[in-house]
Amino acid sequence: MQPQSFRFRAVLTGATAFTLAAALAACGGPDGGSAGASGDVAKGGAASSPTAGVPEAGSGSSSGSSSAAAAAAPTSTAPTTTAPPAPPSKVLMPTGPQAAFSKARDTAAGQIMMTTLTGPKSGVSGKVWVWLPPEYNDPKYAKTGFPVLTLYAGGQSAGYNTWTDNQLPIQEIDADLAKQGKAHPFIMIMPVQNLDSNEAKALECADIPGQPKMGTWMAEDIPDFVRANFRTVKGRDGWGLMGASTGAFCSAKLALQHPDTFKAAVPIDGYFTPDSPLWKGHETERQANSPDLLVTQGKADVRMLATAGGGNAYETKLVKAWVAKAAPPLTVEYYEQPGGKHLTSDFKKMIPDTLQWLSKNLTGPRSD
Repeated sequence: MQPQSFRFRAVLTGATAFTLAAALAACGGPDGGSAGASGDVAKGGAASSPTAGVPEAGSGSSSGSSSAAAAAAPTSTAPTTTAPPAPPSKVLMPTGPQAAFSKARDTAAGQIMMTTLTGPKSGVSGKVWVWLPPEYNDPKYAKTGFPVLTLYAGGQSAGYNTWTDNQLPIQEIDADLAKQGKAHPFIMIMPVQNLDSNEAKALECADIPGQPKMGTWMAEDIPDFVRANFRTVKGRDGWGLMGASTGAFCSAKLALQHPDTFKAAVPIDGYFTPDSPLWKGHETERQANSPDLLVTQGKADVRMLATAGGGNAYETKLVKAWVAKAAPPLTVEYYEQPGGKHLTSDFKKMIPDTLQWLSKNLTGPRSD
């Protein structure tokens, strides 16, 4: 597959660029974790009684010419004690029904599976690829819930997802980092993003009026599908998003729109203004799906790492300006890849650091 070319957007004002490892050192997550390579960070937005029984009165009685009053001895019941409530479960076991999977391909870190999901809420039917970390099927982890990372590809991604092939070997890298204790073993979910390869019919991970409800499919049907089939961490703290180019747009937008579902996101070399021709005549809805506006609203308590390639001046200016707009409680950190270009080969180089950043900002595997 050829690397995706950058889709140019309107130029915004600049911000200061730094390196990634201070982002890894500075940010904190529920489970901690190891930091990645060294560097600095530019941030937009802000970081972040029993009761005793009552005695009963006695009664007296008389016999012949004499009578005696016998008062019954007061009785008491022992105080009742209430056991403290059991702590809430940290794990959500699969709720079913179980989907039918086929093997898509083998990797050095286990097979990637594929299924077709028809979303009950959206009505959209599309392919979804799944990778389970080696720990998932280890009997020691039989009652452990795992964090979930959804990955979005560049371009139209109609019928494919580049995170499933060897161009972006994120599965092998995650398995290796997990062995070293540097990253969580993530369940990885890799959906298609469009139903047509024609960019004039781009759905932009949104519910565009009159079009298939791809936004609902992404934000509701896919998480429901994951919870139905796999052991997951309960709550949003174990749910993250990451994508490159067009996938960066999707990861940023969906995290900002659904902070009740997703805790963290990594938009890699993205753009932030929806521009599908299908928005024509629907400007209000288009703006409601614009990360360029959503980032300013101060409604999403999520953490993001936005990256740009240092070898593309237009891209760095665009991403830094977007980061600078972030309003609390949203926190956006910026990483500029030295000399990086808008190429799949450069996206690949950032996988170790982005996985470590996500592991610092998301809950790892949990058991009760």
